[in-house]
Amino acid sequence: MKTPAFEHFLPGFEHTEIEGAGARIGVSFAGEGFPLLLLHGHPQTRLTWHRMAPKLLQAGYHLVLADLRGYGDSGKPVSAPDHSPYSKRAMAADQVAVMRALGHERFGVIGHDRGARVAHRMALDFPDAVASLTLIDIAPTATMYARTDMAFAMRYFWWFFLPQPAPLPEKMIGANPAFFLEKHIRGQMRRHEAYDPALMAEYLRCYARPETIHAICEDYRAAATIDLQHDAESDAEGRKVIAPLQAIWGARGTVGQLYDVLETWREKALTIEGRALDCGHTLQEELPGETASEIIAFLRRTEQAMVQATYSRSISTA
Repeated sequence: MKTPAFEHFLPGFEHTEIEGAGARIGVSFAGEGFPLLLLHGHPQTRLTWHRMAPKLLQAGYHLVLADLRGYGDSGKPVSAPDHSPYSKRAMAADQVAVMRALGHERFGVIGHDRGARVAHRMALDFPDAVASLTLIDIAPTATMYARTDMAFAMRYFWWFFLPQPAPLPEKMIGANPAFFLEKHIRGQMRRHEAYDPALMAEYLRCYARPETIHAICEDYRAAATIDLQHDAESDAEGRKVIAPLQAIWGARGTVGQLYDVLETWREKALTIEGRALDCGHTLQEELPGETASEIIAFLRRTEQAMVQATYSRSISTA
């Protein structure tokens, strides 16, 4: 569903729906050059990237902004007792199908929050598709659950509230979704000048739907169950992210204050770099210019390394 907000926040983008691997996915795309898939987090939609998008386009990238399954204007398929329809594996498969439908077999991925968790699983399940990986303000899901203490539980209470059996969280959030959404987004921001009532209204348009609230709860139920199983299986198999991985996070946010972020990702990836920025959880909204600059610099280094590796291989086989 395209609203006037799409033209306001994403001028020059095309907006459509594409069949994923079990759900129709709302997509906006623009630009020329190497493709980048951008995946939002909870409780946002693809519009969260609107402040960063112009700089990435100017840098010469083709951007694909997609709503995750269950979020925004994407489909909300019926779930299952094991929550597998909302596993990060299912969500990742949706997005790979979308990129292939657009003609992109290999692409960079930028993910924030839940979108970053989908991107992590995508890099493990589809290593040939993911050329680079940027994860914004997360530590690995399994690590965060395993290291839970009072500080984390109090700051990220929804990690324990949303997975509760249906319909408890659905009923409680549904009683006043605007209040829950506002408290959640404002509570994670540290640069409150970034708050935009018009953007919040668009988030609420999607979030207030009962089917969206249920889908989001299923996302978190999957994270606390089947996603941990998938992560444990990958760890047991010795699988790591082979794509160059960049982690960036907010120095004033929960993740930055409670974890050595790079240390947590060294356990999961072959190569890792990154740093903190002076903001809260939503880097792409709070510091869009600086965040885009960090990502572009990483992508340029990644491209140079790929070119050098290709050149080295050609010399060795000559």
